[in-house]
Parts: sequence; C-alpha cells; structure tokens
Amino acid sequence: MATVISPHPNPLPKGARGLNVPFTGFVISLIKWILLMKSVTSAQRPYQEVGAMIRDLIIKTPYNPGERLPPEREIAEMLDVTRTVVREALIMLEIKGLVEVRRGAGIYVLDSSDSQNTDGPDANVCNDAGPFELLQARQLLESNIAEFAALQATREDIVKMRQALQLEERELASSAPGSSESGDMQFHLAIAEATHNSMLVELFRQSWQWRENNPMWIQLHSHLDDSLYRKEWLGDHKQILAALIKKDARAAKLAMWQHLENVKQRLLEFSNVDDIYFDGYLFDSWPLDKVDA
Repeated sequence: MATVISPHPNPLPKGARGLNVPFTGFVISLIKWILLMKSVTSAQRPYQEVGAMIRDLIIKTPYNPGERLPPEREIAEMLDVTRTVVREALIMLEIKGLVEVRRGAGIYVLDSSDSQNTDGPDANVCNDAGPFELLQARQLLESNIAEFAALQATREDIVKMRQALQLEERELASSAPGSSESGDMQFHLAIAEATHNSMLVELFRQSWQWRENNPMWIQLHSHLDDSLYRKEWLGDHKQILAALIKKDARAAKLAMWQHLENVKQRLLEFSNVDDIYFDGYLFDSWPLDKVDA
C-alpha cells in the first residue's frame, strides 16, 4: 500500500471556500506552464544533459555491450543531480537503444555506436517533459479540477463518470495484453467536463495529449503489468466518484491527489528504483501551503 500523502487540511484558498469559483491563481499558473511548455523548442532539459553525461561515461570508461552500469544512486551522486533526473535520462537512453533498464537487475549497456544521437535536439524526445514531471503537473491540475467538479457536477455528469468506470471494468475483464485504456481517459475527461469550464477541460486535454505522445512515458509504461495496476487504479477511481457524488470537494481533491500519487509510486516501483522515497517529483507534503494560508 502506498503511503497516503495528505494535502493541506483546508484545500480551498481563503475567500473561495464554499464558493463556486475556480482557484484563479492556480489556473493562471497552469496556463503559464502550458505556454512555457509550448515555447520550449531547443533548450535542453536536465534529463537531456544528464543523458549526454551518462553517454560520455559509457564511452570514456569504456563500457562494452552487456556490461552493467553503476546503480542510479551512484550515478546521481557522481553527477550531483537528483535520482529522478537520472531515471528520466536512462529512459531517454533506453529509447535510443543505448542501455537497457532491467527491473531488479540493474542498467546494462546495449550499444554505444549510436551514442552521438543522444545529446542533440529531438522533436519527439528532447522537447517533451519527463514522465514524472508530467505526472506532477497532472497531480496539481487534476486534484484542483476534482475539487471544483464536486461543486459543479450535475446528475448527467455523474452518469458519464459511471459509464466510464463501467468501460474500465470491461476493458480490465478482457485481460488482453495492451488492451485499450479509453475508460481511464474518459473518466478523467468526464471529471474535467463536470467543472463546466472550457479552459480547465482544455488544460486537461493538453496534459493528456502530452502524456500519450511522450516516448519516455510510453517506454516507462511498457514495464508495467496491466492487470495489476489497472485494478488498483480502478479502485482509486471509484473513491473519487464516491466523493463527487457526495459533492464533497475536499474528499474529491484528496482522492484524486492520492490516486496520482499512487500512479507515481507504482511507476517508480516498476522503473527499477530501489527506494521510492527519494527526491524529485514526489511531494512530501501539500506544496501550496503558502497559497492556502
């Protein structure tokens, strides 16, 4: 069971508690984040720089195909960066075919012959945020969306959410490897639409599209056992829906927050991280204390 990370006890900002208004400052911050993400075309992200450093380490040591690299923790200490950035850099190198991350076994060199391709701008990889950065943004966005949806949702909105959960259950029951996860997307979309705020719906759609088109996310996701994690996350979705039905804004926010924290914990577990409680994009506490105070 993942440790419950509890948000601030009063999740609504002063002056807005009990009112049907969005968290304006938060939405403005998210819009700025969207515009910033769209403006990034050539600047390297931290994981790209670290990926180039790891590539250089492989070449200069040198490491031959089949040899094992130092553990993530040692690489992070050696390069003086966080382990999350190292994890994302390794996913990038795995996509490039330079290394293979074997869960529980370590990081192995595959081929350094194409290493020159790992440090330049790449329209499909280098201009995308890392998977854990995307999840962090989703956690901030969707927990607030769920909070507001609890105050705005109509009976028809609840019906759409229930239909999405029924689709999730059918997809899970099929047990087909790589089966569709459209029920998952439809559930989260139904919550965004329940806010009846087109800007929030568009923010959600954009974040989901980045997730679906991100090669690093796809690579990380490929390590998961569908039936295991989808069953867990279906249970999370039912808790979120229960809070929305009760129009309990705080419970809805907590449930969505914890759901996406569980997603991050599971992805970290399946990405060969031996200690999931490390620096990076995991929240140790509710990050908006100063705003909520």
